Amino acid sequence: MAISRTLRELAEYLGGTVAGDELKTVTGVSSLDDASSDQITFLANPRYASKVATTGAGAVVLPPGAERHGRNAIHVANPYLAFAKLLTLFHVASHAPKGVMEGAIVGRDVTMGSDVTVYPGAVVGDGVTLGDRVTVHPGAVLYEGVSVGSDVTLHANVVVYQGCRIGDRVTIHAGTIIGSDGFGYAPDGDGFYKIPQLGIVLIEDDVEIGSNTTIDRAALTATVIGRGTKIDNLVQIAHNCIIGENCTIVSQVGISGSTKLGKRVTLAGQVGVAGHLTIGDNVMVGAKSGIPGNVPAGSMLSGIPAFSHREWLRSSAVLPKLPDLKKTVAELEKRVRELEAKQGV
Repeated sequence: MAISRTLRELAEYLGGTVAGDELKTVTGVSSLDDASSDQITFLANPRYASKVATTGAGAVVLPPGAERHGRNAIHVANPYLAFAKLLTLFHVASHAPKGVMEGAIVGRDVTMGSDVTVYPGAVVGDGVTLGDRVTVHPGAVLYEGVSVGSDVTLHANVVVYQGCRIGDRVTIHAGTIIGSDGFGYAPDGDGFYKIPQLGIVLIEDDVEIGSNTTIDRAALTATVIGRGTKIDNLVQIAHNCIIGENCTIVSQVGISGSTKLGKRVTLAGQVGVAGHLTIGDNVMVGAKSGIPGNVPAGSMLSGIPAFSHREWLRSSAVLPKLPDLKKTVAELEKRVRELEAKQGV
């Protein structure tokens, strides 16, 4: 069923204020370029401010003080967050629970809350606990003793190894592996002896993990993903790592074992982090950077090895000029040699 809301209702929902017709109704959300008169759009980046004058939208979500060009508007402090909330309101439909469907495999002594859906082809092992409103999609496998909180979605082919624990309101996307063995081996002559990986992975509340990510179980205790952290696709987090609250870890990041991230750390795409390090709160690391040592709180780093982001920008500006600089230096060296030869030095 289509949802229709007045701007007054949406302003109350978003914590904003209306400029224009409070009774104007909208039924969906779209971009500045594509919105129609029955849709609401948003402006989060000032570079697109001119599009407010030409958009076909029935209303625009704007930051305080932004020019509305005669459009109906809702002014909010964070238009991008408002956009996310509007998308959820208008376009994210809740699905009716379907219970344990035919073709699902459920082991012994499984505890399930209310409104659970287990799709055909999913496997729920012995002693698993599922909270309320959990959805386990086809091909997902929960090993024995796994604990899953409420309002959790495990997409197709997610695998959660034995004993791992998942908190509330967690989403794990297709193909991700939680709790596989950490990469631990003791040298044994010409070969290696496997160190048993006896710990678990603990995923706290409000975490989202992308597709085809791997998070290794700890050797003895727990690899921890802190509350509110968001992890992209194709990320590797090794055993014994502790990831703090509300971190952002972008695609193809690799974090070596026993490294600890503080709160609100951002690692951009393809960052590599060495093992047994401590990275402080509010650290930001640029794409493709290599982190070889501990990082103090509040740092902004880039480069291989990583150093001050500001200095990295200055260094990057010099790099394209190096061939010309090399030529200039060679010419100066030649002139110095000629002068020395003339002076008999």
